[in-house]
Amino acid sequence: MMKIIFIMMFAALSLFGASVKWEKDIAVAVEKASKEQKPLMVLVTKNGCKWCDVLKQGTLKNPKIIAILNRDFVSYEGIVDEGTVPPSLMTQGTPATWFIKDKSPMFEPIMGAVEGEDFLKALDIVKQEYKKSAMKK
Repeated sequence: MMKIIFIMMFAALSLFGASVKWEKDIAVAVEKASKEQKPLMVLVTKNGCKWCDVLKQGTLKNPKIIAILNRDFVSYEGIVDEGTVPPSLMTQGTPATWFIKDKSPMFEPIMGAVEGEDFLKALDIVKQEYKKSAMKK
Protein backbone atom coordinates (compact mmCIF):
# COMPACT_ATOMS: atom_id res chain seq x y z
CA MET A 1 0.00 0.00 0.00
CA MET A 2 2.82 2.42 0.85
CA LYS A 3 4.41 1.66 -2.50
CA ILE A 4 1.24 2.74 -4.34
CA ILE A 5 1.01 5.96 -2.32
CA PHE A 6 4.69 6.71 -3.02
CA ILE A 7 4.22 6.13 -6.76
CA MET A 8 1.13 8.36 -6.85
CA MET A 9 2.93 11.15 -4.96
CA PHE A 10 5.93 10.91 -7.29
CA ALA A 11 3.68 11.07 -10.36
CA ALA A 12 1.85 14.12 -9.00
CA LEU A 13 5.11 15.91 -8.20
CA SER A 14 6.48 15.08 -11.64
CA LEU A 15 3.41 16.53 -13.32
CA PHE A 16 3.53 19.78 -11.33
CA GLY A 17 7.28 20.08 -11.82
CA ALA A 18 7.08 19.75 -15.60
CA SER A 19 8.08 22.72 -17.70
CA VAL A 20 8.75 23.61 -21.30
CA LYS A 21 12.18 22.43 -22.43
CA TRP A 22 13.77 25.62 -23.76
CA GLU A 23 16.80 25.50 -26.02
CA LYS A 24 19.43 27.98 -24.82
CA ASP A 25 20.80 28.95 -28.25
CA ILE A 26 18.85 29.89 -31.38
CA ALA A 27 21.32 28.19 -33.74
CA VAL A 28 21.05 24.94 -31.77
CA ALA A 29 17.24 25.26 -31.74
CA VAL A 30 17.08 25.77 -35.52
CA GLU A 31 19.38 22.81 -36.13
CA LYS A 32 17.45 20.57 -33.73
CA ALA A 33 14.09 21.48 -35.27
CA SER A 34 15.42 20.70 -38.75
CA LYS A 35 17.01 17.43 -37.68
CA GLU A 36 13.94 16.26 -35.75
CA GLN A 37 11.53 17.59 -38.42
CA LYS A 38 9.55 19.64 -35.91
CA PRO A 39 8.32 23.22 -35.97
CA LEU A 40 10.36 25.70 -33.95
CA MET A 41 8.45 27.90 -31.53
CA VAL A 42 10.25 31.16 -30.79
CA LEU A 43 8.85 33.16 -27.90
CA VAL A 44 9.98 36.79 -27.94
CA THR A 45 9.84 38.37 -24.48
CA LYS A 46 11.24 41.32 -22.58
CA ASN A 47 12.34 41.56 -18.96
CA GLY A 48 9.68 43.28 -16.86
CA CYS A 49 6.92 42.66 -19.43
CA LYS A 50 3.71 41.96 -17.52
CA TRP A 51 2.03 40.06 -20.36
CA CYS A 52 5.16 37.99 -20.99
CA ASP A 53 4.99 36.87 -17.37
CA VAL A 54 1.26 36.12 -17.69
CA LEU A 55 1.96 33.93 -20.74
CA LYS A 56 4.97 32.16 -19.20
CA GLN A 57 3.47 31.67 -15.73
CA GLY A 58 -0.06 30.87 -16.90
CA THR A 59 -0.50 29.44 -20.38
CA LEU A 60 2.96 27.87 -20.62
CA LYS A 61 2.49 26.11 -17.26
CA ASN A 62 -0.55 24.22 -18.56
CA PRO A 63 0.39 20.49 -18.45
CA LYS A 64 -1.27 19.80 -21.84
CA ILE A 65 0.65 22.64 -23.49
CA ILE A 66 3.92 21.58 -21.87
CA ALA A 67 3.46 17.99 -23.10
CA ILE A 68 2.67 19.08 -26.68
CA LEU A 69 5.54 21.57 -26.86
CA ASN A 70 8.06 19.10 -25.44
CA ARG A 71 6.89 16.28 -27.73
CA ASP A 72 6.04 18.02 -31.02
CA PHE A 73 8.04 21.27 -31.07
CA VAL A 74 11.46 22.68 -30.39
CA SER A 75 11.13 25.76 -28.16
CA TYR A 76 13.36 28.82 -27.80
CA GLU A 77 12.87 32.03 -25.83
CA GLY A 78 14.55 35.17 -27.14
CA ILE A 79 14.71 38.08 -24.71
CA VAL A 80 14.75 41.50 -26.37
CA ASP A 81 16.78 43.35 -23.75
CA GLU A 82 19.35 40.56 -23.55
CA GLY A 83 19.98 40.63 -27.31
CA THR A 84 18.92 37.01 -27.89
CA VAL A 85 16.15 37.66 -30.42
CA PRO A 86 17.00 37.13 -34.10
CA PRO A 87 16.60 40.51 -35.86
CA SER A 88 14.08 39.08 -38.34
CA LEU A 89 11.76 38.15 -35.44
CA MET A 90 11.79 41.50 -33.61
CA THR A 91 8.31 42.91 -33.05
CA GLN A 92 6.86 46.19 -31.79
CA GLY A 93 5.48 44.51 -28.67
CA THR A 94 5.95 41.49 -26.47
CA PRO A 95 5.21 38.71 -25.99
CA ALA A 96 5.27 37.48 -29.57
CA THR A 97 5.09 33.78 -30.41
CA TRP A 98 6.52 32.75 -33.76
CA PHE A 99 6.37 29.33 -35.41
CA ILE A 100 9.26 28.58 -37.76
CA LYS A 101 9.79 25.96 -40.44
CA ASP A 102 13.05 25.76 -42.37
CA LYS A 103 14.26 29.09 -40.93
CA SER A 104 11.13 30.93 -42.14
CA PRO A 105 8.05 32.00 -40.20
CA MET A 106 4.99 29.88 -40.96
CA PHE A 107 2.56 32.67 -39.96
CA GLU A 108 2.53 36.14 -38.49
CA PRO A 109 3.33 35.98 -34.76
CA ILE A 110 0.72 35.49 -32.09
CA MET A 111 0.87 38.72 -30.11
CA GLY A 112 0.15 38.95 -26.40
CA ALA A 113 -0.70 36.54 -23.63
CA VAL A 114 -3.01 33.90 -25.08
CA GLU A 115 -5.38 31.79 -22.99
CA GLY A 116 -4.59 28.08 -22.74
CA GLU A 117 -7.43 26.77 -24.93
CA ASP A 118 -6.61 29.26 -27.70
CA PHE A 119 -2.92 28.38 -27.48
CA LEU A 120 -3.77 24.67 -27.78
CA LYS A 121 -5.80 25.44 -30.92
CA ALA A 122 -2.88 27.40 -32.35
CA LEU A 123 -0.48 24.52 -31.67
CA ASP A 124 -2.85 22.14 -33.44
CA ILE A 125 -3.04 24.42 -36.50
CA VAL A 126 0.75 24.75 -36.62
CA LYS A 127 1.21 20.97 -36.43
CA GLN A 128 -1.34 20.40 -39.23
CA GLU A 129 0.25 23.03 -41.48
CA TYR A 130 3.74 21.70 -40.78
CA LYS A 131 2.66 18.19 -41.79
CA LYS A 132 0.93 19.48 -44.95
CA SER A 133 4.01 21.39 -46.05
CA ALA A 134 6.25 18.39 -45.31
CA MET A 135 4.08 16.20 -47.54
CA LYS A 136 4.43 18.63 -50.48
CA LYS A 137 8.20 18.12 -50.57
